[in-house]
Amino acid sequence: MYEDILSTRWFTPAVLKGFDWGEEVFLYLIIGIPVLFILRWLLRYRVRQKLDVALPEGRLKADWSTFLRFIPPFILSISITLMLIALARPQKTNEQVEQWTEGIDIMLILDISHSMKIEDFVPNRMEAAKKVAARFIDGRIQDRIGLVIFSGEAISYAPLTTDYSLLKSLVKDIDFSMIEKPGTAIGSALGVAINRMTESDAKSKVAILLSDGENTAGNLAPKTAAELAYGYGVKVYTIGVGKEGRVPYGTDMFGRPKYMEQHLDETALRDIARIGQGKYFRATNNKALTAIFDTIDKYEKAEIKETRYKDTKDYYQIYLVWGMFFLLIWMLLKSTFLTNALED
Repeated sequence: MYEDILSTRWFTPAVLKGFDWGEEVFLYLIIGIPVLFILRWLLRYRVRQKLDVALPEGRLKADWSTFLRFIPPFILSISITLMLIALARPQKTNEQVEQWTEGIDIMLILDISHSMKIEDFVPNRMEAAKKVAARFIDGRIQDRIGLVIFSGEAISYAPLTTDYSLLKSLVKDIDFSMIEKPGTAIGSALGVAINRMTESDAKSKVAILLSDGENTAGNLAPKTAAELAYGYGVKVYTIGVGKEGRVPYGTDMFGRPKYMEQHLDETALRDIARIGQGKYFRATNNKALTAIFDTIDKYEKAEIKETRYKDTKDYYQIYLVWGMFFLLIWMLLKSTFLTNALED
């Protein structure tokens, strides 16, 4: 501590800028110190002028020693300045903030059946779904996310993990050739996702199922899978993708667009969401699909908690000690020739 007190680095303006101040008003009083000494000098100068008129010799010729009389007032001003700084209570606060969240377990269930090649989305349904899924992953914090893909059968593509870089890489690599069996096994896909979360102890468990068709494959009915989800405390959001009726599907050998009839079983998807305590959404274009994932993202945000630690250290004693030191010097100089020179 005493090494700090004797260190002249405390007098630099840069150090003062680094402080917080408990009583900042005292800093403004420092501005008045030069004013007081100027007023004192003017008063003494006026008195001295009257004395000069009374003396036949006139003014005494000044020599270098007369300038020494300014040393005691200068030392006194330093002392007062340091004491005012001490009264302003310079201090430094070290604040640490710890944030944490309990996190959510989320399973993304993506339909990769051949109907996802339909081009009512840009460039097609599956690529649009992959894009918003990657964007959704980017927006999560400390949540575990897993992936299930399905067409005629369902496979667990990625377990629950917080390795978001890996997840986005896996999403990017999703391809229609990963599952050769045709059809749309919605119930089985939801069942695989629930199986992944049976041992989860997360505060909230969510499944997001995206499909553009109707359940035509698998050995588990969508309604039964939804009831399993409810039983295990998994909230299910369902997203119906695409337009119904005649939709564009690739091109022929002459480059002309081909069309196919598309049917979406909205009733089944609504029932799954209702039983699973979630919500059903319908997306007919890229913008709507992005908005749906943004909405789900807002619904399922884990509460971020924080703890703040403040460690405040006062430095007034450093300036107070130096202020008293200079005050002592000033008092000693009062009885020396420096002060006498002022009085002569």
